[in-house]
Amino acid sequence: MKLFIFLLIINLIVVVFYLIWNYICRKEKIGSVWMKAVMMLLCPVTGPAFVFLSFLLFKLFSSQGMDLSDVVFSKDRKENFLRPDEEMERNMVSLEEALEVTDKKSLRTLMLNVIRGDYRNSLAAINLALNSEDSETAHYAASVLQDVLNDFRSKVQTDYLLCQEENEQQVENCIKLVEYMNPILEQQVLTNLEQRSMAERMQEVLQKAWEFDKIKISSTVYEKVCQRLLEVKDYEKCTLWCDRAMEQYPRVLSSYTCQMKLYFSCGKKEKFFQVMQELRDSDIAIDNETLELIRTFM
Repeated sequence: MKLFIFLLIINLIVVVFYLIWNYICRKEKIGSVWMKAVMMLLCPVTGPAFVFLSFLLFKLFSSQGMDLSDVVFSKDRKENFLRPDEEMERNMVSLEEALEVTDKKSLRTLMLNVIRGDYRNSLAAINLALNSEDSETAHYAASVLQDVLNDFRSKVQTDYLLCQEENEQQVENCIKLVEYMNPILEQQVLTNLEQRSMAERMQEVLQKAWEFDKIKISSTVYEKVCQRLLEVKDYEKCTLWCDRAMEQYPRVLSSYTCQMKLYFSCGKKEKFFQVMQELRDSDIAIDNETLELIRTFM
C-alpha cells in the first residue's frame, strides 16, 4: 500500500511538472496538454511512460530534416487554352426569352433548372413566369417567390429590431440591413405598396446610421438608397440622400449620377445640366451608363 501511494504521489508530481513546463514553453495547444495530463493522472506510470516515449520517438524520427535531393520542383509554367463551347453558347438565351417557349415540357424543365441553382438574382424573370399559360410552371414560380419573399420579410423584421439596439454594432447592423434588402428590392418583385414600405424602412435604418456615424456609410450604399427611393418616386427623401452623398463624396461618380437620375425623373432640365456641367469640369471618369443617360435626356 505504501508503495502504491508513493507511486501516486510521484505520478502527481510528474503531471504537475508537465503542466508547468508546457505553460512556460507553450509548445502545444492547451486542449492537447490537458488531455495528456488527465490521461497521465488516471493511468499512473503507464500514462507518463506513453507520453514520454511518444515524445522521444518524435524527436528521433519525425523532427529530422528531410532529404529532398531526389525531389525536383520544376519552375516551368504551362498555359492551357480552353476553346469555348460554341454549341452550348448558341443554345443560351436569357431567361425572359426562354419563358416565351410554348413547349410545356421544355418550360417546366427550364424552371426546375433555375430552381436548382442560385435564383435569388433571377426573381424578376421568375416573376414573369407567374403569367405563364402552363399552370405547373406558374406554380413553380409562385412557390419560389413565396419562399424567398417570406424569408426576406422575416430576415428584414429580425434585423430591423436588431438595428434598434443601441450598442457598438448598431451602425454596422443598419448598413448590413440596407445591403441585404437592396438585391431583392432592385428586382421589384414586391407589390407597389410593399415596395414603397421596404424602401422607406431602408432609408429609415440608414438615417439612424447617418446620425450616429456617417463616415462608415460608403458611396455605394448612398447610391443604393437613392435608387430605391427614386423607383418609388419619393423625390423628397431621394433629394436628401443625394445631397448627403454629394457632401460626403464630392469626387465620386455615383454622387453625380444619383442627382442626374433624380432631376431626369423629375424633369428638372436646368438642374440636370448644371450637375452635368459640374461633372464635365471635374476630373472624374464617366462610364457608358452615364453617357447614355446624358444622351437620352438631351
